[in-house]
Amino acid sequence: MSCGTDPNRAAGMAPDSDPGRAAVASAYQGFEPRAYLRNNYAPPRGDLSSPDGVGPWKLRCMAQTFATGEVSGQVLIDIGSGPTIYQLLSACAHFEDITMTDFLEVNRQELGLWLREEPGAFDWSVYSQQACLIEGKGESWQEKERQLRARVKRVLPIDVHQPQPLGTSSLAPLPADALVSAFCLEAVSPDLASFQRALHHITTLLRPGGHLLLIGALEESWYLAGEARLSVVPVSEEEVREALVLGGYEVRDFRTYVMPAHLRTGVDDVKSIFFAWAQKMGVPV
Repeated sequence: MSCGTDPNRAAGMAPDSDPGRAAVASAYQGFEPRAYLRNNYAPPRGDLSSPDGVGPWKLRCMAQTFATGEVSGQVLIDIGSGPTIYQLLSACAHFEDITMTDFLEVNRQELGLWLREEPGAFDWSVYSQQACLIEGKGESWQEKERQLRARVKRVLPIDVHQPQPLGTSSLAPLPADALVSAFCLEAVSPDLASFQRALHHITTLLRPGGHLLLIGALEESWYLAGEARLSVVPVSEEEVREALVLGGYEVRDFRTYVMPAHLRTGVDDVKSIFFAWAQKMGVPV
């Protein structure tokens, strides 16, 4: 994923003087979306036939949380979408205005291929089928994808290391009723303090009482995306929980998935995955 920082970024943002974040930005210039998708969303990790796999686990976390009926509204922003759409398959029934975001233009282009149903777009139908199966509403995967495409209104640049991650004149309606973010903050933060600040920055986009659904890696230090070897800040469950509490959230649910041996394929050193459902404290306006 990429929702990081670019020392030379335009859009009226101040240059980034932090050498750690500048190094992250430099490394991400070699990020290859298709290699990342092959590594993580094609078999074996993309084999959804076993309910014990990482793919079904992530889809279940999302589906079960949205099934509570508590996470809903008009506006949802996906923070650091990367080249993936699976994280929104259960969300799209509950929000009419969805913004996808990524720091890298190559990822935004990859998303555009799928959203416009262009030839060569990555095939997410296995994930869409699985999401429909988990939700059990009798919806076809084609209907699911049609609804998601209709409700994604824009794909925007983002920089989570800036106090205004979407820039000063955001094209997304703010504040959002909910945020989703998968494998973003830890993947673009050089250290824990930077991770905590990035969380604070994205929280400014969310209304009081709004919800954040966060998926990420635990105790991971690197991953591959083609020629690029990207550093990750290794975070523990306790550190993620603490960051959420310090960020002004009530943690509603926290789950972990230990990566089984057969899914440790050498494309990263991830130990486990976390899912957090957190609600921003404060009275809704």
